[in-house]
Amino acid sequence: MSDQNRLSVFKTYKLYVGGKFPRSESGRVYEVTDSKGQWLANAPKSSRKDARDAVVAARKAFGGWSGATAYNRGQVLYRVAEMLEGRKDQFVREVAASEGLSKSKAAAVVDAAIDRWVWYAGWTDKIGQIAGGANPVAGPFFNLSTPEPTGVVAVLAPRKSSFLGLVSVIAPVIATGNTAVVIASADAPLPALSLGEVLATSDVPGGVVNILSGVTAELAAPLAAHQDVNAIDLTGADAELAKELEIAAADNLKRVLRPQPVGADSASDSAGWSASPGTHRLTAFLETKTVWHPTGALGAAGSSY
Repeated sequence: MSDQNRLSVFKTYKLYVGGKFPRSESGRVYEVTDSKGQWLANAPKSSRKDARDAVVAARKAFGGWSGATAYNRGQVLYRVAEMLEGRKDQFVREVAASEGLSKSKAAAVVDAAIDRWVWYAGWTDKIGQIAGGANPVAGPFFNLSTPEPTGVVAVLAPRKSSFLGLVSVIAPVIATGNTAVVIASADAPLPALSLGEVLATSDVPGGVVNILSGVTAELAAPLAAHQDVNAIDLTGADAELAKELEIAAADNLKRVLRPQPVGADSASDSAGWSASPGTHRLTAFLETKTVWHPTGALGAAGSSY
């Protein structure tokens, strides 16, 4: 049978919550178009109920993920990079359509995103060396500071960088032991939803990353006010929305990673994400635990705060 006699089989994109692929609780979808306005797919339009379900899934997964060794988390993240490498052609097509790039430029973006994931995988068991250490104290004590994950982090993905920027905000959150509820770019959600399929077939436990698509402001508001969300990354928010979310986040003293002003960071454009990421996103959602331990004959029991 020739190709011209076949019906096209269009892909059905779904949310990724708790390791499963639900449709939006509301049953709503919205049209996703390319840079020329041509229809690409229907994406699920998440509701506030979907956002709450994602937080429940992230909290449930936090204990196991944060309790895993840093070395093990690095292995798991590297496995994700392997899976992305195997599906590179699919992501090249989606990035090219989402961002209006040529195939060669989209391939370069996807390669950079996979490299970025490997880079963060390598930091899982090293970030403790630069974010913690022994502290000099006046007294017969050992005083040690070690970084620990903050908890459940809501992430507003970049609006324009549909894949490289997406990886750059998700990977450091989970590399340090946090779990994430991610709001994909409303205009270019397809690479994010496909990333959920990769995570589901990798070694990342269900609930560690939860991916929602839809209207960013509609989903971000309940997450910023949610009492079981510990931190929020406002990268994908404009200035007005970021201000509103930061006020809501103050209710339970969430950690807030503010979006950088246009021109000062890569949050406002796609190409800028290719710059070296540094470690600021790795340390953004870490808490410091300090332990005092007596030396000599003072006793074997330590104390911490």
